[in-house]
Amino acid sequence: MSNQENRDMNRDPISGTPGAHPVGVGVGGTGGAMAGAAVGALFGPIGMLVGGGIGAIAGAAAGKGVAERIDPTGETEYWKSTYNTRPYYNSTYDYDTDYAPAYAYGTDARTTYAGRKWDDSLENDLRTGWEKAKGKSRMAWEDAKASVRDAWDRSDRTYRTYEATDRYHESNFDKADYRDPSATYSDYKPAYRYGTQARSQYADRDWDDKLENDLERNWDRVKGESKLTWNQAKGATKDAWHSVERAIPGDLDRDGR
Repeated sequence: MSNQENRDMNRDPISGTPGAHPVGVGVGGTGGAMAGAAVGALFGPIGMLVGGGIGAIAGAAAGKGVAERIDPTGETEYWKSTYNTRPYYNSTYDYDTDYAPAYAYGTDARTTYAGRKWDDSLENDLRTGWEKAKGKSRMAWEDAKASVRDAWDRSDRTYRTYEATDRYHESNFDKADYRDPSATYSDYKPAYRYGTQARSQYADRDWDDKLENDLERNWDRVKGESKLTWNQAKGATKDAWHSVERAIPGDLDRDGR
């Protein structure tokens, strides 16, 4: 995972700065491996998905269905730092005036057109909407299209990764030994997403007391409508952290878990 990829799409769960936003291993010793297999079978190595664009959903990983949206602040920071490295970059255009509207349009489109794939039909719809969405951008659709598609694909990787991990954790939720009988899966979902994002964002760190304390400080900010305290959510966050760890090819931290 490159340093560029590590500057992900939401607010950093530890520092709070733009660039990254929104657990005991309660499902047992094979749980993480099963998660990795499940995700890998669906989408290929989760390390590629995570590295390529996983970020939390605004409203924290709270899981609001169609109300979930990729955090625009984090996306702005990501694209502003990478746009001039993309293969379609044209020095005639600048970020703030020209490229920013295209990236914002692609990110929003992945939410607006949830359930659709990028194909000729979608592209025609986006082409029609570009003149209204472009603001002061000087780019015609043919110039903007690659940027819009880039942002769409990045957002799509985020959604697909969370969809896969959400399904896994929900299917194993009843077996989790950290589960509070009075809480529902919806309460734990933000914790699972928090752990998923934290592990991808901090691939060079181990789960230890320092990391746990760092994550605790920001739990109230990312928990959304979850009723859980950090002590209640910690097990699920750690569970998700280690599930991603096992799913990344080669067990990058070499801890054998």
